[in-house]
Amino acid sequence: MPDLETTVRELADRQAIADVIHAYCFHFDRNEPEAIAALFTDDATIDYGPEAERIQGAEAIAPTIAIGLARTFAATSHHVSNLQIAFAGPDRAESVSYVYAWHRYVDGSPDGELWGCYRHVFVRERDGWRISSLVLEAAGTVEFHRAAMHDIGRRPPGR
Repeated sequence: MPDLETTVRELADRQAIADVIHAYCFHFDRNEPEAIAALFTDDATIDYGPEAERIQGAEAIAPTIAIGLARTFAATSHHVSNLQIAFAGPDRAESVSYVYAWHRYVDGSPDGELWGCYRHVFVRERDGWRISSLVLEAAGTVEFHRAAMHDIGRRPPGR
């Protein structure tokens, strides 16, 4: 059985990681690409799906996301839930969180919706937990701007 200090540290770490996930959504919806980039490690990767080029490195995150926020989205609203966090040591964690994301498009296309999950890898750095890897997976979309997305890995019916 873990001691009280270990239990309290893990609870605090879980909350800190959840706060990073929520901050990502908050800053994305407020069109703050620099604040988004600050949530990631220097060598982080973001994979939004097979139709999007993988973003590699913290220096590429803000300018790449800024383009989409300016040219594609007039407004967004991201909602996360069902957080599952697993620790792989004291300074590394992996998580899955469900996401519902609504998108209003600059070009006037019908509003797009996405239901899926974020898969994160987190690393503890000197100033707190940071995202080392983010992969977006989709269970379904309506009027979304991408036709191909990473699948959530749902088993086929009957298995």
